[in-house]
Formats: sequence, structure tokens, C-alpha cells
Amino acid sequence: MKALEATRLSKTYRKAKQPALSDLDLAVESGQVFTLLGRNGAGKTTVLRIASTQLLPSSGRAEVLGLDAVKQAKELRERIAIAPQEAETVYPLTPRDHILLSLRMRGNEKRDAVERTQQALEDLELLDVADVNSDWLSGGLKQRVIVAMVVRTDADLVFLDEPTIGLDPLSRRRIWEQLTRLKGSGKTIVLTTHYMDEAEALSDSLVIMDKGRLMASGTPQTVKAMVTDRAIRVDVFDRFSQSELAKYGHVVPIAGRYRVLADAEGARGLGDEAVARRAKIAIGPVSLDDVFVDIVGVREGDEGGG
Repeated sequence: MKALEATRLSKTYRKAKQPALSDLDLAVESGQVFTLLGRNGAGKTTVLRIASTQLLPSSGRAEVLGLDAVKQAKELRERIAIAPQEAETVYPLTPRDHILLSLRMRGNEKRDAVERTQQALEDLELLDVADVNSDWLSGGLKQRVIVAMVVRTDADLVFLDEPTIGLDPLSRRRIWEQLTRLKGSGKTIVLTTHYMDEAEALSDSLVIMDKGRLMASGTPQTVKAMVTDRAIRVDVFDRFSQSELAKYGHVVPIAGRYRVLADAEGARGLGDEAVARRAKIAIGPVSLDDVFVDIVGVREGDEGGG
């Protein structure tokens, strides 16, 4: 049985110019980390909201843990947990209060809830602020509290919408460790993220979405292999125009420089020409970030990223 299976799933919001989702098909195997990648407005959060029974689809079907997300929503809610992107801590509750209350509301007995709360505080390194008013916490600590509220549940499937947004690198890795541990216990995790290194580090499989449609799917390795004919990236910092670089490979303007996705011959030719011109370049293997940009393209007004 699939943990999540969507069939021709569509959603059009009122007054929207285009569908948020358009005939989307996807399948998530049980016991894995599955990641939805896409720029803002790609439809990632819409998928999570439909699958977690928060939003009705316009058409199509979402089956979660063998249950229809629309017709069997009540039964499904007892088996899933979600940390939505817009979740916030509540004054005057402390981190301990938040976690304990969420577990008690899910039906955990008091002693079990207390033990799980203590473990969650330890896992996310929140013991030092466990009894501090949440309004006094930094944004990063608040985010860790939100994640802690779901990682110690008994949910078979956990949805996480941008779980590490705004966190420093060390805090992100603490959450990565907990998600890896959660998967190791047999749970399924569906998450969205804008961090490509996070997707590569955590995902057993992933999809890239754009404008409500599926653009690519597979393991991080198989998705990166989609550009095997452009498996080398060359960052060019000066002495070349975009039109000159086009003959060596696919050119992407990024943060004041050009990134060329090239095959071995193109990279070698560009390297030789750069040496002749004394241009500054950097060469490395194509990353998931490069593949993402190559697949969804760069729209006018998009910010470049490394």
C-alpha cells in the first residue's frame, strides 16, 4: 500500500488565473522521505493541504494510508500529523506546554505524553528554553518547537511544510537528524523545501513541480541524471558575454555571473578559452540546484541563487 497516492489531482482557487494543481499524479512509498520541490506558487503546499484533509480538491483523488482524504477525513486525521508553514507558537505557552498539549489533544495518556514531551525537548535541544514563554524565543527556536510537536507523535505519516525555513545550519541539521530517526522507526515523511541540499540529504525520492504540474520525479540521483548531457557546471565570473558562452552549453545568469551547464567537451573548451582570456571560472559537478533551474527555467524577476 502506498502512503500517499494522488490521481489526476486538480485544484483551482477562486479568482485564480491558473490552476494551483493540474491533473497531478504521484505516489509515495511507505517508510520513506518524499520531498516536493518547486518555486513559490508551484502547488507544493496545496498538495500537502489536500492530503492532510485541510483542503478539498477541485477534482481527482488523494488516497492517504489507504484512506480517501475527502470521504474518510476523520479516520485519516487520527493517523497523520502536520507542521504547516504558517504555524506559530502561542503566547503564553512554553515549548513544554506546546508539545505536551499537542500530544494530549491527540489522545496520548498523561504519563506517555510527559515522557514524549521530555524526549522531544531533548531531541531538538530545547531543554534550556523548555519553560520559557514562547514570545521570548527567537524565530529559529519557535520553528524547532513546531517541529518537535509532530516528531514524537504516533502518526504513521508526517507532513512538514518548509520545516527548516529561517533556521541556521546547525539547527537545520538537528531537524535532519530527527527526520532520519523518524523514518528509521518506519514512519513516512512528506515535506516541502526550497533548500536543495536538504532535499539531497534527506530524500529517498522527490518530485519537481512547476505551475501545478509534475516536471520530474525519482531519487535525487536519477533526477540529476536527467541532464547527463550537461553533467558539468562552469561558473564564469568575467571576460565573457552570455552569447559567447551559449556555444559551450546551457547558460544561466546567477548573481552577477554566468553558470554554464556543459558536457565534458564543452567544459574543456570553455576552460581552455578561459585560460587564454585569463578569465576567472570555477568548475564542478552539476548539483540538484542546477537541475532544478534547468528544468523549471528562470522567469523575469526571479532571484539568482547558488
